[in-house]
Amino acid sequence: MLMSNTDRLARLHYMANGFRVLVPGDHVVCAVTGARIAIEDLRYWSVARQEAYASSVVATEALTP
Repeated sequence: MLMSNTDRLARLHYMANGFRVLVPGDHVVCAVTGARIAIEDLRYWSVARQEAYASSVVATEALTP
């Protein structure tokens, strides 16, 4: 029987041009806001910090010293 990835937290390795799925799931959590981000909607992350961000605004705030 196949396991469904619905409502499962994914674990990803973030790279410069994409990401690799380490643990299958349907979403990740924003490192700043805690918001749930569907894998298909994930657009912003930090390679150095290995963190996902919910939006460009959140990513800019998180990465600006």
